[in-house]
Amino acid sequence: MSSERSAPAGSPAPPCSELEGGANNDYRDWVRRSYLELVSSNHHSVQALSWRKLYLSRAKLKASSRTSALLSGFAMVAMVEVQLEIEYTYPKFLLIAFSACTTVLVAVHLFALLISTCILPNVEAVSNIHNLNSVNESPHERMHYYIELAWGFSTALGILLFLTEVVLLCWIKFLPIDAPKNRTMGTGGGGGDYTGWQAAFASTIIMVPVGLIFVVFTIHFYRSLVGHKTERHHQEIEELHKLKVELDGHDRLQVV
Repeated sequence: MSSERSAPAGSPAPPCSELEGGANNDYRDWVRRSYLELVSSNHHSVQALSWRKLYLSRAKLKASSRTSALLSGFAMVAMVEVQLEIEYTYPKFLLIAFSACTTVLVAVHLFALLISTCILPNVEAVSNIHNLNSVNESPHERMHYYIELAWGFSTALGILLFLTEVVLLCWIKFLPIDAPKNRTMGTGGGGGDYTGWQAAFASTIIMVPVGLIFVVFTIHFYRSLVGHKTERHHQEIEELHKLKVELDGHDRLQVV
């Protein structure tokens, strides 16, 4: 009777080893789920980064193709429509500089247009497919250097050459105005006392600071862009390091 009274009512309590085993199983399941969520989130972030690079490459190709077609067309029209004064003796270096600048300008922009025309259809074909894995079929990663080359030729070098083209065109267009007969720039007293020379010189004075501002802005823009990318990479590395530390801490707790 005493033994029966001392027995606890209800089901018997589970052993301590079973409790520890169930807790370990729950903890292992939680760690496994956390790891799977981390892997899936990293996979989606990598896919999002690839698609962002794809859209950025497509935007650069479109912008470079439009800019190159526009500026090369203006340069060709300027070279064809310019009217040289037969009675005025132009300086030899001015005509050579104008011819060389126009040729290089058209060649640079046409090269950028060629790269954009060749790569853009392949990028457009992939970007219109609504499938996450289709981004791997785009050639924008492999052709990254060509895309950046077209972007640089069309924006930085192409626009700088176009500004130089405007200055040379102003000299050729305005220099013969009110010029004395049989007198060129740099002969017979400097040639700075008539309207055409003053107009050409004024355009040069205006365009030189504009060109310097353009160069400074281009360098500052690319440095800011590289700094932003570097900062983003550092943040991603820090986040990955924190996740690694957390996973290492969870592994140590599981071993204990």
